[in-house]
Amino acid sequence: MTAPHDASGVHLVIGVDAGTATLRQADHLIHDLVDRLDLPPGTIACTHLIRTAERRGTAVSLALPNAEAAEAAWRRLTGLEEPYVGVVLGERGYGAQGAARTAATEHEHRTGGRAVVYSGVERLTGTVTVADVLALTAIDRITVVGAPPADGDGPDPATPVLTRDHVRPEWQDGRLTLALVPAAGGALAPFEVPNPTPCCADHV
Repeated sequence: MTAPHDASGVHLVIGVDAGTATLRQADHLIHDLVDRLDLPPGTIACTHLIRTAERRGTAVSLALPNAEAAEAAWRRLTGLEEPYVGVVLGERGYGAQGAARTAATEHEHRTGGRAVVYSGVERLTGTVTVADVLALTAIDRITVVGAPPADGDGPDPATPVLTRDHVRPEWQDGRLTLALVPAAGGALAPFEVPNPTPCCADHV
């Protein structure tokens, strides 16, 4: 599976800068936006690290499944009483747009972004298999840190994955990629660990 993309040039990714400083704050922001904007199934929401002279922190991006959904989300977002620092959709925008535009561009081109909300994320609880992750979610590729895949393949599809109810794949080279590390008993676990506990557990 892959993220929403429209080859016609219609922009489907909204960038939002709410002034968040940490990934945990950005995760909370994403869940809040998904709820408040009533975003549809198929939405992929990512966090982005921003490191510029003007802004150091995090911004988020929302990739909608189609143009109609993107326009509806834009109208709701720009109609909220408490405006965010910056919001962009294509050429449109308001506020300080630098960080929001960086987030939207990275997601639109699939060159960066850490996915918090994506198709199938609700299935990644407890222990699943590598095959489950690839078959049931938007994740396209699995890598094991420190263990180059043999013959270009990933880990054994039957390998257990200890999700810890916290699975955050990232866009790499156009593919939503989950980095795993070896865990006890021959299992694998996500490289990113909950800190200190899974964020927004009530949203899952």
